[in-house]
Amino acid sequence: MKVKRAQPILGDLFMILRVLHRLPVYLRTPLALDECRAILSRRLKQREGDFLNLARLCIFENLTSPYLSLLKLAGCEYGDMERLVRHDGVEDALRTLYRAGVYLTIDEFKGRRPAVRGNTTIFIDPDRLRNPLSVPHLWATTSGSRGAATRIQLDLACIRDHAVNMYLSLDARGGAHWRNAVWGIRGISPLLWYSGHGKPAARWFLEADPGALGLQSRFAWSIRVITLTSRLAGLPIQSPEYAPVEAPLPIFRWIARTLDAGEVPHLWGSPSSVVRMCRAAEDVGVGLSGVRFTITGEPVTEARLAAIRRMHGDALPDYGSVDSGGSVSYGCLSPDAPDDVHFFNDLNAMIQAEGPPFPKGALLISSLRSTTPIILLNVSMGDRAEITERRCGCPLETLGWRTHLRTIRSYEKLTAGGVTFEDQEIIPLLEEILPRHFGGGPTDYQLVEEEAEDGQPQLRLLVHPSVGPVDPAEVSRAFLDGIGSSSETKRDMAVLWRRADFLRVERKIPQRTASGKILHLVAAPAARSGEPE
Repeated sequence: MKVKRAQPILGDLFMILRVLHRLPVYLRTPLALDECRAILSRRLKQREGDFLNLARLCIFENLTSPYLSLLKLAGCEYGDMERLVRHDGVEDALRTLYRAGVYLTIDEFKGRRPAVRGNTTIFIDPDRLRNPLSVPHLWATTSGSRGAATRIQLDLACIRDHAVNMYLSLDARGGAHWRNAVWGIRGISPLLWYSGHGKPAARWFLEADPGALGLQSRFAWSIRVITLTSRLAGLPIQSPEYAPVEAPLPIFRWIARTLDAGEVPHLWGSPSSVVRMCRAAEDVGVGLSGVRFTITGEPVTEARLAAIRRMHGDALPDYGSVDSGGSVSYGCLSPDAPDDVHFFNDLNAMIQAEGPPFPKGALLISSLRSTTPIILLNVSMGDRAEITERRCGCPLETLGWRTHLRTIRSYEKLTAGGVTFEDQEIIPLLEEILPRHFGGGPTDYQLVEEEAEDGQPQLRLLVHPSVGPVDPAEVSRAFLDGIGSSSETKRDMAVLWRRADFLRVERKIPQRTASGKILHLVAAPAARSGEPE
């Protein structure tokens, strides 16, 4: 066992050494707005070349790439792809490849199911989808919404790529000189995005107590390495402060000091956390007039925006995924929907699937940049949306981001309280663990996600009355213990949910669909009007 652990330990050590070397350079060479505009213009002009170069180096010349098997099965060699892209453009070329079977469903992408095309079965190893050109500096972790959480290696060059777009997006809101803070369970990537614009992010707030992190936690080590290295660089990033959702006093204090100094506070966080913070501010009489928010990771609905605006705050969504390196879009300044966002088509390309195995409107994303952590070629992330090319007239359109996404919805997962779930994760809890502890059968327990009138998410665990007497607190504890065992991120979320009393156990008959099915996860319509991830 010791021999097997040596390689991961050495890999982590090398990553730490690379961060010690590269992070000071990142912080000491801040981006300027003119530079960001020039970078974006160059990327947009070179989209076809960037896509082809990435495909050649990371797919056609990489004999271990799973995409190579799909392309060979479709009869597509590099010369064929090059002709398609040069003649039809990136998106039309991707549509042609999709129709020929070059795509990955979310289950195929995660390696849970082989890719079956006709009579051919291709087994996908997710590790072979990693970008061989990327130089890992930091670890990021997916939420584990579709099974076990996945660790993603991030290159500081990838973080800088996204920092360019986030800086331009903030500037479009008039926020080039705002004081930025990050609030979440982790938040390392956005922390570094906002630290690449001339000075480090003003604050780093964590919803989970950083003092409770174990010495073996990679996140704890990441905190130490980032704060130490930034101090050595002469541009110190603040150590994270504990600001739980139920007691966001440290954030209120920072907001007050920033406003008193005549500056604009800007906070990056999840919609539900920001809504809860606004409610807490209302309860204690704290004013949020002039505060700006970027909200991400959960549904952005009109009710949630209204709860923020009631406290005179201003919020815009972003949408993205760790697999693509971060945000893939940012909120429109002239929106026609609560989650109307401009797609960053300099970083990725996106098309919609046209039929099975995908539902109507399913999004398929492909990588363009050589810094991406994972090579994506017509990959589904489990979401669908409306895509338009409308003229909105906002500054983001002027920059060249003219593709809009709206009504972004998951077709496979439930998003609630900052974390996402799927059937494969919930089924053992609802059909095995809870019945074993409290009685009943596999159709006697159901999760229902709703949204209150104030935009606050609610999660109900329905227990059929026929199960017999149960202690709701014990049922809740067993469910949260089960959720917390699946990943470090969900363990943190389970702690937060206990404190916030987020999960309610109710004795009700589980809901049935029109066809009589009892689903494990039910999302109320009001909670599905838009789901930026």
